[in-house]
Amino acid sequence: MTKKKRLGRGLEALLSAGNSVTSSPEPMVSIHTEMVSESASKSTETSETSDIVHLGVYEIEDNPFQPRREFSEAEIASLSESLKAHDILQPILVRVVNNRYQLISGERRLRAAIQANWKTIPARIRVANDRLVSELAIVENLQRKDLNPIEKALSFRRYIDEHACTQEDLAGRLKIDRSTLANLIRLLELPRQVQQALSESKLSAGHARALLPLGDENQQTAFSERIQLERLSVRETERIVSERIEEEDSAGVVAGRIQRPRSNQMDAMEQALKLALGTKVKIKAGKRGKGTIAIEFANGQEFERLNELLCGRQVPHQRAA
Repeated sequence: MTKKKRLGRGLEALLSAGNSVTSSPEPMVSIHTEMVSESASKSTETSETSDIVHLGVYEIEDNPFQPRREFSEAEIASLSESLKAHDILQPILVRVVNNRYQLISGERRLRAAIQANWKTIPARIRVANDRLVSELAIVENLQRKDLNPIEKALSFRRYIDEHACTQEDLAGRLKIDRSTLANLIRLLELPRQVQQALSESKLSAGHARALLPLGDENQQTAFSERIQLERLSVRETERIVSERIEEEDSAGVVAGRIQRPRSNQMDAMEQALKLALGTKVKIKAGKRGKGTIAIEFANGQEFERLNELLCGRQVPHQRAA
């Protein structure tokens, strides 16, 4: 007797308005986090912070986990003038790696200090491993809302890949909703041109998410250009994308084949699944109330995303005969 397979989260959870975040047994992270549990090999590492010291501005190496890729020159210049007039209000945070100082947080302040021709800068030295540094770098930027959507998505994906954790785990550690994190990571499936427009604030994250169900990169790029040219709202974008998908579905009906009438409920369910999964979904009605739900994916990466979204952390097991 075989055991029935079930979707880990369920369609009902996918279509609900608010997705809950499953709590993680690992400690939560904030900018004031003092300790984060790690593997046994790193169990001796703590995150205590030293008293303030003054370090040479050119003795400090960049943070390799810095998620922010672009810094406003005008912003740095303004902060530099502020340092000259009012001094620095908060020291930067560093750690020691291979007998060198490495920045943890405060890159804007360090850049501004260099521009102000400072020789040294106040700093606190903290003992921290790579995972904690990565988390603190993300949290610092999230709290100040410095990152654009693509920078956030890249920092999340890099963390997940490097630390072999799930989206659910990371969302719990950063204290953000899992659906928010998942929606951002999905933006990395868009073509490079669309991602660039999003990074440059020519598109909003809402616009970009509305393009995901199209699936085809050429169409996504063309719609992105149309949004910018016509200054379409997110709601207008969602409408025209939905209309395009419906046109393609209608055109795909085999010539001469009678299409079964569809209920408004089925149409609504199909549209809801497209938005929930971020890809094309087709519901086909059969006889006696039966039917099929077809979910498209463009590549292996999208398949893995859909697998995690539908099945959660479950791993399929084959039952012995």
